[in-house]
Amino acid sequence: MTSETTTLPTSEQIRRAPKVLLHDHLDGGLRPATVVELARENGYEGLPETDPDKLGIWFREAADSGSLERYLETFAHTCAVMQTRDALVRVAAECAEDLAADGVVYAEVRYAPEQHLEKGLTLEEVVEAVNEGFREGERRAREQGRRIRVGALLTAMRHAARALEIAELANRYRDTGVVGFDIAGAEAGYPPTRHLDAFEYLKRENNHFTIHAGEAFGLPSIWQALQWCGADRLGHGVRIIDDIEVADDGSVTLGRLASYVRDKRIPLEMCPTSNLQTGAAPSYAEHPIGLLRRLQFRLTVNTDNRLMSHTSMSEEFEHLVKTFRYTLDDMQWFTVNAMKSAFIPFDERLAMINDVIKPGYAELRAEWLFRPAVTTPPANSTSDPA
Repeated sequence: MTSETTTLPTSEQIRRAPKVLLHDHLDGGLRPATVVELARENGYEGLPETDPDKLGIWFREAADSGSLERYLETFAHTCAVMQTRDALVRVAAECAEDLAADGVVYAEVRYAPEQHLEKGLTLEEVVEAVNEGFREGERRAREQGRRIRVGALLTAMRHAARALEIAELANRYRDTGVVGFDIAGAEAGYPPTRHLDAFEYLKRENNHFTIHAGEAFGLPSIWQALQWCGADRLGHGVRIIDDIEVADDGSVTLGRLASYVRDKRIPLEMCPTSNLQTGAAPSYAEHPIGLLRRLQFRLTVNTDNRLMSHTSMSEEFEHLVKTFRYTLDDMQWFTVNAMKSAFIPFDERLAMINDVIKPGYAELRAEWLFRPAVTTPPANSTSDPA
C-alpha cells in the first residue's frame, strides 16, 4: 500500500492516530517516579538513582549499550519493585493509562509471572493482580475520554524451566484477560526448542503464542521458532534480513526462510529503537524495516520497553516518518497489520479495524479540508481608501 500524497503527518497527528501495540513488556514500561515510590514503600535500596528524572536517564543510558545481555540487566530494578499485589495493580493500571494517552487503542502487554514471586505471591495472584490493573487503567482512560483494550501475554524465561507451567497458566486465564504466551530472555544458548513441551501443549489447546526470535541471534532462532515450535508471530524477527540479498542494481532475492515468512504472512513484531540499543540495527535508516516494508512483509511497529528505550508508539512512528517519509497511509498499513495479527477473536479484530482504526485515519487525512483559509490582499491593492 503506497500513499498517493506526500504530506507527512505532524507530531500531533501521529499522537492522535489510533495505534496497535503487540510487543511491550510490563516491567520495561514503568514511570520512573513509580519505580522510586515503590522502592521506598517496599524497602528496595538497590536503585542507582532516587531522583525520578535522573533515574529515567540512567535506564536509558544503561540500555544504550549495544548488547542485549546488558540491556536485560536493567530489569533487575523494575522487577524488584513489582513483588506485591498493590505494586502490580498500580504498574498495570498506569501502563494502560499511559498507552491510551499515546493513542494506543489495543495493546498486548507481556510479563513473566515467575519473576514476581519473591514476596510470597503465587503465580495465580500475580496474573489476577495484573489483570485487575489493566481493567483499572482501561476505566481511567474512559474517564479521560480515551479508549483502550489491553490483553496480557504470559512470558516464560528461556533460561528457566517453567515454560510448561506458565503455558498452562496462560491457558487457564485465557478467557479472563490473558490472550497468549511468549518466551523471552537471552537467545544465545537458550533456543526455543528447549521448551517444546510448552508449545506442543499450547497447540493442542488451540492457544496463541509468540516467540522472541531473530533479535540477538540469527536465522536458526527464527527457523526453530517457526518450524519446530509453530509460533504464530515472531518477537522482533529483525534478523530475517540475513536471508535477503540485495544486488548492486537494487534487485532483491529472498532465501527460502524469508520467502516462507513473507508468503505465510507471519507477523514480525518490529521494535526499531530497542533494536538500535541492542545492536540489532545500526541506525533507523539502516533498520531492516525499510526494506521489509517495501517487500510487503507482515510488519508491525512496537515499543518493546518504553522506560529503557525512553520511547512511545508515537515516538517510534515519528522516527519512521522522518527516516522513511511514511505517511498516514503507511501508519494505517502498519496498524491494520498489527490488529490483524492480534490474539483476540476474528470478529473483534475486524470490528477494531473497521470501526476504530480506519475511521480514525480517515478523519486525520481529511483534516486538510478544514484548515483556515489564508486571506491576502489582491495585487496592486492599497491600504488607503481612494
